[in-house]
Amino acid sequence: MGLITVVKELWRAFFFLCSLQFWRMALLWTFSILYSYYQLFKDSLSHSQYFKPLIPEKCSLFSQKLVSYPRCSPFTTTFRPVCVITGATSGLGLAAAYELSKEGYVVVLVGRSQQLLSETITKIKDRNEHAHLEAFQVDLSSIESVVKFKTSLQQWFLDSDLHCSIQILINNAGILATSPRVTPEGYDQMIGTNYIGAFALTKLLLPLLESSPVSSKIVNVTSFTHRAVTDVQVDEGTVSGERFFRSIQYPCAHIYEYSKLCLILFSYELHRQLCLMGKSHQIFVTVADPGVVQTNLMREIPAILSWLAIYVLKRLRLLQSPECGVDSIVDAALAPPGTSGAYFFGGNGRTINPSTLSRNAKLARELWESTSKLLSVTPFGAEGNSW
Repeated sequence: MGLITVVKELWRAFFFLCSLQFWRMALLWTFSILYSYYQLFKDSLSHSQYFKPLIPEKCSLFSQKLVSYPRCSPFTTTFRPVCVITGATSGLGLAAAYELSKEGYVVVLVGRSQQLLSETITKIKDRNEHAHLEAFQVDLSSIESVVKFKTSLQQWFLDSDLHCSIQILINNAGILATSPRVTPEGYDQMIGTNYIGAFALTKLLLPLLESSPVSSKIVNVTSFTHRAVTDVQVDEGTVSGERFFRSIQYPCAHIYEYSKLCLILFSYELHRQLCLMGKSHQIFVTVADPGVVQTNLMREIPAILSWLAIYVLKRLRLLQSPECGVDSIVDAALAPPGTSGAYFFGGNGRTINPSTLSRNAKLARELWESTSKLLSVTPFGAEGNSW
């Protein structure tokens, strides 16, 4: 039985090795991360240009010098600040939850498994006995589950002695699936988890972010892999993932890149919408790219290829532990007010440029409209789209 399993795994690895998706990951993703570091080092020698944070007159995000932002601890003594983190049961989510619990935040852990949520609480409490934690079981790929979470969270606030508001929302949940799966709403599961779920959750929680006595922040965790996308469509069929189901081979690498690109476009369009509504001084939207981190994201990739990738990345000194990779996320979460549009990468509060395509304002607006139309016929419905 053991031999049969080994043979099956080797055959699966060989089949994946011969696929376009493997070489897309091996070549384009490697180039993308190297280009990100090139920007980082180039900026240490000369100042580059990127998007303006907050200019209400034009709501532009696209032309200011790259800067490094200091971290700011919660500046309130009248209430305990609250941070909501999705995908909080492992890897970067767990690391971010621990770091922010040390900063005095009440951390709301969001994950799919109740058992893993309980284990996460134990792990954090073992390292920080004063941590204030609350866990909610949520499937980000299910819009119904996201809507129920919003209701449960509001009730939790009412039952607690906390101020009914959120100070930080970190959209960290993400998967890399190697085979097609469909969400209850009929979306591709990878796009549903990585982008559509984050879109719906953010819009549903905006009233709680807006009601914060101090400025609040949304941090969308993206990936350098978005750079590999050179052409993109944002019609409903593509955003839902329906178009990818017609492919002979499931384009897992391309879909992952696409979902991360969508998350950046959403971030910029959300900031523009906040500007138009005069709320950009209250809610800030930033993007964090942790780089290459050793998490369980690659668990569906054949084991021998995952091991090979880890070995090569370690030799190139590109692979980080979650404890190091989380720096860009915490930098974004604790950045001072007025940092909307910043793309955090490399730790120490540093920022770089995302891809040119991700800064296309027209594309961002079209993506927003397509996603809103998709969600209008789900439990998200009029409640979320009324904002």
